[in-house]
Amino acid sequence: MTPEFLPTTADEIKRLGWERPDIILFSGDAYVDHPSFGAAVIGRVLQAEGYKVAIVPQPNWQDDLRDFKKLGKPRLFFGVSPGAMDSMVNHYTAARRLRHDDAYTAGGKHGRRPDYPSIVYTKILKDLYPDVPVVLGGIEASLRRVAHYDYWEDRLRPSILQDSDADMLIYGMGERPIAEIARRLDAGEPIEALKDVRQTALFTTEKPGEDDIVLAPYAECLKSKKKQIENFKLVEIESNKPVGKTIWQETNGKMLKINPPFPPISTEALDKIYKLPYTRLPHPRYKGKTIPAFEMIKDSVTMHRGCYGGCAFCTIAAHQGKTISSRSKESVIDEVKKIAEIPGFKGYVSDLGGPSANMYMTGGKRKEICEKCTKPSCLHPTVCKNLDTDHRKLLDLYKEVDALPEIKKAFVGSGVRYDLAMAPTGDRKKDKTNREYIEQLISRHVSGRLKVAPEHTEDKVLNLMRKPSFEQFEEFNRIFKSVNGKYKLNQQLIPYFISSHPGCTDKDMANLAAKTRKLNFRLEQVQDFTPTPMTLATEMYYAGINPYTGEKVWTARSPREKEKQKEYFFWYKKPQRR
Repeated sequence: MTPEFLPTTADEIKRLGWERPDIILFSGDAYVDHPSFGAAVIGRVLQAEGYKVAIVPQPNWQDDLRDFKKLGKPRLFFGVSPGAMDSMVNHYTAARRLRHDDAYTAGGKHGRRPDYPSIVYTKILKDLYPDVPVVLGGIEASLRRVAHYDYWEDRLRPSILQDSDADMLIYGMGERPIAEIARRLDAGEPIEALKDVRQTALFTTEKPGEDDIVLAPYAECLKSKKKQIENFKLVEIESNKPVGKTIWQETNGKMLKINPPFPPISTEALDKIYKLPYTRLPHPRYKGKTIPAFEMIKDSVTMHRGCYGGCAFCTIAAHQGKTISSRSKESVIDEVKKIAEIPGFKGYVSDLGGPSANMYMTGGKRKEICEKCTKPSCLHPTVCKNLDTDHRKLLDLYKEVDALPEIKKAFVGSGVRYDLAMAPTGDRKKDKTNREYIEQLISRHVSGRLKVAPEHTEDKVLNLMRKPSFEQFEEFNRIFKSVNGKYKLNQQLIPYFISSHPGCTDKDMANLAAKTRKLNFRLEQVQDFTPTPMTLATEMYYAGINPYTGEKVWTARSPREKEKQKEYFFWYKKPQRR
């Protein structure tokens, strides 16, 4: 084993001279020691805190459970994550058909993780080692921390803590809560005593405080869809605050306590996480095999976290928060230089991005206003007047990366919010800078194809999606063509669209087909709406009601209704032309 990697086997642990690990992480993904892979980040953060950390990637849950036994008991606790994606999205299409590949597995092979790994892995560990604490984390735990609608089983499920029997759950980005849990367990506190760790959820005999939020019990939500969507609204409002209140929900006779999140992470703290000694490579155990997700991101740089777009179908804000936390320019430049030193690097950075590529270093002008704001989006229905949309720092960063002698081109592969870049600020200097940003983006940072996400063409649907008018996309399309002409480039604008979103009818899809055809787009980046936990769109799909207005919302639900809407994307193909 290359000594820079965290150990994954008993032999690797023995070679390091450890008696046993302090913490053992179980992950549904292959082990790639890269800051884009959650298990690697958590492992490196705990290692920096002085703990001996081992990782068991993609354990076999169908044999004699030797993968769960091979490292024995950790000194402090087990950590469990399903991987970078919700397992059900990873496994199934919007039509509930089984996928035949897995981008986070060596060779892209399907079947190396179960459905709901958070539940399966934890139950096995609790059966084998009932006295060892298990802490859940990752996207699956984060979005299933309260009672939620599960599309794949078509039912309301309780908090994943109830189904998994884990001792504690971390929601959101887990570096700070996992470090505090480790420190306090190491100091001798029992897991039951860790009732106040921010950004965690647990069952407790405590009682709610006067200022806390108490949701309708899970049992009542089973009987009333209205109570479920009212719960969702309360959770989303608290999630949109920089620091929310404690939330409670009675679940099958037990009281679930969800502690408030940590404040948004600082630039300095984020820089430290990205400075940890990642090898940026897959573990040697995968020698000769390709991990598709790694190939996609190996030459990319994540510049910030969070998203204030508030799209109704998106889970980013529910997991990463609405507030943007950005790395320093120096930290980003340092990572680009590290990428350039990797053998085989050909001079091309695949992505200078984030959840929305151009939100880097943007945010509220007056923080005291942001601290009181509960709106889910800073961009819809209009761009907030308190939002500083100045792209100068991002533009300067692009120019510094371009100036590095090792870099031939640095592309932006993440999606861009063109409505953010195009929004008038009332400041001529900032407006000029933002126009310059758009021109530089199109002329220097597009790898032949620029991804943007209008998502639909009809205002009625776009309002439910919390997306801007399609007219803004049409204007951006004109700018894109103009810049291409100016620099004699032959590049494509690739728009993303969604069918079967709540509120979208066949007529809306017919209009979408007609409008995109008129613009000469033959759509390829399209998807059928997939309900995922903790999104507004999922609650509308489940209840048929908009939680914020109380209005009824029709949604395509049957396989035929959904397939029919999707066919409108492909008007240019013979079977769909009629």
